Amino acid sequence: MWYDLGEDWVELRITARPGSSKNAVAGIHDDALKIHIKAPAVEGAANKELVKFLSKQFKVPKSAIVFVSGETAKRKRLRLPRTERLEQLIEELSV
Repeated sequence: MWYDLGEDWVELRITARPGSSKNAVAGIHDDALKIHIKAPAVEGAANKELVKFLSKQFKVPKSAIVFVSGETAKRKRLRLPRTERLEQLIEELSV
């Protein structure tokens, strides 16, 4: 499963693809949410861009997005506050 639901949070397993042409959710791949990120994987730039992208997509403050693991890897686990928009994405991609 590419996500875990808590009472007021969601933990996502993410495969980041830095250096892409645009920021976008690319679907589920190998039991993780694949996200394309424009920024290169240099000095944390891709992580900053990933947090900014997720913040905008799910309408949560950047400070509320926490790396659980994989901060220096392409496969990451992030915890976000549970929002209606995030639940919609889970529903759409879990069909």
